[in-house]
Amino acid sequence: MNLCEARAILFSAIEGGTTYWVREIEFLGPLAVVEKLRTGGYDPIKFEKTISKVREANPAEILDRIAVTGSRFITPEDEHWPLSLNDLATPPIALIVKGAIDALHAPSLAIVGTRNPTNYGVHIAGDFAAGFVDREWVIVSGGAYGIDAAAHRGALVAEGITVAVLAAGIDVNYPAGHARLFAEIAETGALVSEVLPGSRAIPARFLTRNRLIAALSKATLVVEAAFRSGSLRTARDAAELMRPVMAIPGPITSPTSEGCHRLIGERAAEVVTSVVDAVEFVTTFR
Repeated sequence: MNLCEARAILFSAIEGGTTYWVREIEFLGPLAVVEKLRTGGYDPIKFEKTISKVREANPAEILDRIAVTGSRFITPEDEHWPLSLNDLATPPIALIVKGAIDALHAPSLAIVGTRNPTNYGVHIAGDFAAGFVDREWVIVSGGAYGIDAAAHRGALVAEGITVAVLAAGIDVNYPAGHARLFAEIAETGALVSEVLPGSRAIPARFLTRNRLIAALSKATLVVEAAFRSGSLRTARDAAELMRPVMAIPGPITSPTSEGCHRLIGERAAEVVTSVVDAVEFVTTFR
């Protein structure tokens, strides 16, 4: 068994972003962790499900299952691995990527926000995506309805590259209405997933997915977000990585702008009102 096969086994058995297992893998190495799981080195009651999955896993079948989707399985040992992910407290065990892997290495801006945006939010997300694409940046988002979709489409309309980090398997069109959008993204950009093909998008995976969006990007822009929003988690993940965070102000009476105003009020994000402002802030950020 080689390192790639060991990581494939662990990838299939462990949910992304699990602090305990990430630390075990970093300390012992993937091969040793697989061996320890298979030979009874961990508490058989506490880790029953993980042990069972690892003992039943066939790395060749896992890698074939990924290859059938037209995707690649990349690991931290791979030359194509985005080094920015190593800044995370819980970096992924591996990633599945469909499309242009080079898109993960270009300067990129994460654009995130609510699934229920106003027309103003959709317009702003598309304009900022196009503006950064014109400056040869990649646009990163989560492939969801709303601001995510507006950002992806803004980049595509401007004939740029965009990356969608999914909360489901690489072959699962979630949301279903984005099947065509995902196909267009993969033509020039990339789809990224931290779970096996066929995996459903459960709530916890949206939160762990957000840290990948933040880590893959040089900066994060929140366009519209409610007071309690997953987009704020992405912003805070970016801030923890010492990456610039920006927010678009909206009407003070708009619920969809409460999250942005919260970030601005807490000085957790810089106010930006134009692409020029955003580019200047990102390029001069220290």
